[in-house]
Amino acid sequence: MQTPFRTRLGRVARCLMLSTLAASPALAQTPPQTLHVYGPGGPATAMKECAAAFTKQTGTPVDVTAGPEPQWLSQAQQDADLVYGGAEYMLTQTALAHPGLVDEASRTSLYARESAVLVRPGNPLHIKRLEDLTRPGVRLLDVNGAGQMGMTEDMARTPALIANLQHNTRTSVKTSAEAVALWQQQPQGYDAWITYASWQPRLPGSALVRLPRASACTGARPSPSPSAPPRRPPPGSSWPF
Repeated sequence: MQTPFRTRLGRVARCLMLSTLAASPALAQTPPQTLHVYGPGGPATAMKECAAAFTKQTGTPVDVTAGPEPQWLSQAQQDADLVYGGAEYMLTQTALAHPGLVDEASRTSLYARESAVLVRPGNPLHIKRLEDLTRPGVRLLDVNGAGQMGMTEDMARTPALIANLQHNTRTSVKTSAEAVALWQQQPQGYDAWITYASWQPRLPGSALVRLPRASACTGARPSPSPSAPPRRPPPGSSWPF
């Protein structure tokens, strides 16, 4: 049985926090300042769990702001301590579009996110593999961006399957936030959504179909990178985050 994405990422981050904390005894003597973390909504659950664990261990508050980049970019340019991405290319795009926002030398890959298919409760169409999504009448939701750029093509691999999946795609949107809104507001309009498995816990009532290993795509990784230039902690102390 696989451990949920957010739990595994949380364990990794907690281990990193604990190992760094030992080298920063001055933290206990300095009033904590809030750390500001920004990134997309997909990994938000895991990042908030990590933030809570970090605060519990250090007493330092952490504020995680998650969502489409335009919603938080302006504020992040003023006070970001950490920026994370939902996929490698997302963080690269952010860095290229906004020079100086992140410290590329500090970039760290934490976890390969598992792709899967979200379906309606009880999986009424009995979806078990990608080919099932090409049956007549199946209505697909697609995100063409937000860490999912080209995901369907990477998973399908063959021209015929790619074309058939595209034929059944009712709507393509640019962000996961748009997809979540459509998925929740139009339950009769969409039968399945090829996305990351980490979205399922945030969408109560949705069922998750894990695909055979040959079809699963795990190339995208949440990649945190401290902002650059970072804000300096109080003299004589440091932030182990």
